[in-house]
Amino acid sequence: MNPAHSTDLLLTLPILGLGVLTLVVALGLLLLVSGDCKVAETKGDALLRGWLTDEQVREWDLHGHFETTGSYSGRRYRLRRGKEMNIDELDPAGQVVAQWCFAPQGNLVVGDVLLAQKIALETMESEALRVANRRPR
Repeated sequence: MNPAHSTDLLLTLPILGLGVLTLVVALGLLLLVSGDCKVAETKGDALLRGWLTDEQVREWDLHGHFETTGSYSGRRYRLRRGKEMNIDELDPAGQVVAQWCFAPQGNLVVGDVLLAQKIALETMESEALRVANRRPR
């Protein structure tokens, strides 16, 4: 074997390996997105339920939303299933006065987004609303 060719081969193998690794990761992500979405959604819903109070679970099961109270203002918020503009700020009579949108970064399932929103409102309401988008009603 020609030594120059063996050097070329040694330099080419890692590049080929990187290409194969990239392809495997891409295929894995494709399978994750297409085949395991339901599994991810189920896990996200289970995690969310584990953090909800009994009353919030009842609201979630009956209406597809639950209410929580802001840590700073004491305002009530209704969190609806979804990832965008899914937080309703309620007045004392339960009427929507504004809608809010904030979420963690990343492509997360709905249950994970709702859990992050719930925890943020209950523990760091001011900071969360400072970065949120607000739509008055």
